[in-house]
Amino acid sequence: MRKALKVSLSVIVALIAVAALLALLAHVLSERKRQRTIDVPVDPLAFVSEEASIARGKHLFLSRGCAECHGDNGGGHVVIDESGMFIKSPNITRGPGSVVANYSEVDWVRTIRHGIKPDKHPMFLMPSADYNQLTNVDLASLIAYTRSLSPVAGEGAVIRLPLIVKALYAVGKINDDAETIDHTRPPPPPVADAVTPENGAYVANICIGCHGPGLSGGDIPGAPPDWPPAANLTPGDGGVMARYDTPNKLVTMMRTAKRPDGSAVSTVMPFATLKNLSDAEVGALYAYLKTVPPRAAGNR
Repeated sequence: MRKALKVSLSVIVALIAVAALLALLAHVLSERKRQRTIDVPVDPLAFVSEEASIARGKHLFLSRGCAECHGDNGGGHVVIDESGMFIKSPNITRGPGSVVANYSEVDWVRTIRHGIKPDKHPMFLMPSADYNQLTNVDLASLIAYTRSLSPVAGEGAVIRLPLIVKALYAVGKINDDAETIDHTRPPPPPVADAVTPENGAYVANICIGCHGPGLSGGDIPGAPPDWPPAANLTPGDGGVMARYDTPNKLVTMMRTAKRPDGSAVSTVMPFATLKNLSDAEVGALYAYLKTVPPRAAGNR
């Protein structure tokens, strides 16, 4: 009996030791990956300060997710605090604790468009893939508005990840945006702000982080485990766009967070951001989604 108990205790101790070793390995490898150096050529954009540019930048700040993550004032706040994951966004004003106070023109472009910090380490959970294809005019406007924000006190990003996320990141099952971006791809030419599929494709860049490059949805990489899969926005199997047979129904969903049948859409959808899209932008998005090729749900 004692011998069996000793064997059982030895096995338990061994398992605990192995688990601790795996946890340490996951932490070390994920930190090594986060501290890697990425050197990409970056074309700077001259700072602008015209009133029209700042107004356009404010619209982009509110409608492309910047305010939802960093707060309307840019001071940063808690974005995720669940399932062992804690994410607090950094202060991007020029107040005390700012991470951008000394940013040059190149630093702004490298961070937003490429997901790489001034020290050439990758950003983590900065959705630069969504912003990589902003036009130069829009990116300059977004930077102008952000630089115009009133200074507030804050701090840098605070990121605490559960072990499973660290492990998946370390082995490449979860990527930072710097891994997924084609850093050689040039920004697009200016797009007319009109209800066209071309403008809709431009607006749809904010959807790819959750719904995937092909917009067919599925599990969201790196998301808390209790988040539902992103919907399939294509006409393929399991697509949800059949519910929206008019642009107005899609506009209403963006404004109310409810489907045409009155049921609520998951609060994972960033409605605090989407409500700031103009009716023309939602109409353009609708027009574009009617043209995308069908994919089966979950194929990203």
